[in-house]
Amino acid sequence: MPSTPHAVRQLHTDTDDKPFIVIWEVTRACQLVCAHCRADSQHEPHAMQLSTDDGKRLLDSLATYDPPRPIVIFTGGDPFERDDLEELVAYGTAAGLHISLSPSVTPKLTAERLAGLRAAGAHAVSLSLDGASAATHDGFRGIDGVFDETMQAAADITGAGLRLQVNTTVTRGNVDELPDLLHIVKGFGTMLWSVFFLVPTGRGEDLDALNADEIEEVLHWLHDISDHIAVKSTEAPQFRRLAIQRRAAAADGDVDEVFPPGELRRRLRAATVERLGSLHGDRRAPRPPLDVNAGRGFAFVDHLGTVYPSGFLPIAAGSVRAQPFPEIYRESPVLRSLRDADSFGGRCGRCEFRTLCGGSRSRAFAMTGDPLAEDPSCAYVPAMPVAVS
Repeated sequence: MPSTPHAVRQLHTDTDDKPFIVIWEVTRACQLVCAHCRADSQHEPHAMQLSTDDGKRLLDSLATYDPPRPIVIFTGGDPFERDDLEELVAYGTAAGLHISLSPSVTPKLTAERLAGLRAAGAHAVSLSLDGASAATHDGFRGIDGVFDETMQAAADITGAGLRLQVNTTVTRGNVDELPDLLHIVKGFGTMLWSVFFLVPTGRGEDLDALNADEIEEVLHWLHDISDHIAVKSTEAPQFRRLAIQRRAAAADGDVDEVFPPGELRRRLRAATVERLGSLHGDRRAPRPPLDVNAGRGFAFVDHLGTVYPSGFLPIAAGSVRAQPFPEIYRESPVLRSLRDADSFGGRCGRCEFRTLCGGSRSRAFAMTGDPLAEDPSCAYVPAMPVAVS
């Protein structure tokens, strides 16, 4: 496998034993009807969602890991729909967990409540911003006025002393707005921009997802601008493969000679220069992508307590109502199979980058019905077949 010094950040813990991130969907309730959401719209909490005591037991089980313990992110639905949110944040923090939040922008997201959550121990909050204008973003969110409210929410989050992450879902409908979004997100003082590549699940099945070649072009652009702001790709683990390839190409000469820009990348680059004055920023060094994938360093617990490899890969691995989370993560056949890159099919199974990329298991499942199949959204053709012993 290619050498990867500094091109990709690798975990120093055993991902067979412990995840790096656990997402807990604390409720399915949400007042928005976002066009790309994996979940069905539900304005009231499910009667069987994990209770306060259930949630504390889950947090206790995550706290049994030796440090560094998993980062825990409360998501939804909208976690601000839970009246016990501050209590859960304080409990998890006291147990030694690093707690962050991923709310919806609704009237429940107030400066006062953010201050209370910061006092309870929350570290960071992520907001979604899926367009550089009200027309695009409000169209995604299904409610007028959310774009302007998101601008205010970003200021409230940083004003409360919380770190801000911005999440953006990319489709053909908004891909040309990425440079304008970069300008906005950078202006927020954002610590991380997470760019999500659509998985056709839930309401997202109706959106116009990018094809494999377009995804490759956007990922190259994200590498181009990653010294403007720390960037993360979500459901596009080939971002790590490109980091390795681009580092090797840069060492030998010009990246563009090895990876000639297509029309989409040229448009994005030109718009970036026009909007920000330069394709490249002034950060000392880009943030290398992290080697984490569904079921391998990452897990999702839904509002009922069912554990999944991710929120976009709906194959149950177990339930925290019946078994402690660490046992599920360590022993589940579903999760174990996803950690075995040699079990992947098609190009992913033959790829020399399979252990550092692995493809989007969620998209493989959504598009083929097999979570171990090749990722149809990846344009890369492996250099050579993997030797079989």
